[in-house]
Amino acid sequence: MRTKISGIVFAGVFAVSLYGCGGTVSQDYEREAKGAGIGAATGAIAGGVLGGDIKGAAIGGLAGALIGGTVGHFTAEKEEDANTTAEKYGYDQDEGTRVRIEQIEIDPQVASPGEKVEIQSTYALLNPDTSEELDITESVEIRHNGDLVGSPKTTLTHDAGTYESSVPLFLPDNAPEGTYEVTTTIRAAGASDSRMSTFEVR
Repeated sequence: MRTKISGIVFAGVFAVSLYGCGGTVSQDYEREAKGAGIGAATGAIAGGVLGGDIKGAAIGGLAGALIGGTVGHFTAEKEEDANTTAEKYGYDQDEGTRVRIEQIEIDPQVASPGEKVEIQSTYALLNPDTSEELDITESVEIRHNGDLVGSPKTTLTHDAGTYESSVPLFLPDNAPEGTYEVTTTIRAAGASDSRMSTFEVR
């Protein structure tokens, strides 16, 4: 039976806060994008709007080629319980905490500017104490022509089991055509797993 975990609104990115005169990226923002990731300032704004430090709230957003787009609602559902997940992987408690991404789906695979792209991930969380709530970080990095154009990230808590999460991206009307590489990473208690996927804008 599916258990719905949460639904938190992600922050959008406002072009006026990231761009300088003449439509070029400001030096401060360029340095930030090359460091920890795009959208930290947006995350800080989101925290203020949502009322402070809320578990599951996201930081980061869209920028560069995707400036003007937004990241929508985050949702997560528990698909399988701890015992079923452990049996599927032949998991032994001596292995400690493990994370395994089972599947990444992007719908649609080919999108037009202005459309919604849904990034769906299915992953297993394995832990010796099946009732322990662990802090989980779900992050998505989006690149276009090698440039980082999005890095939404959220933190929430799960006990052991298999989960399906969904992150919708609302592309700007002027999103450049081409291939977008999406790297999804799940982290928990020192364990992590990553998987790359792609979608096209035409």
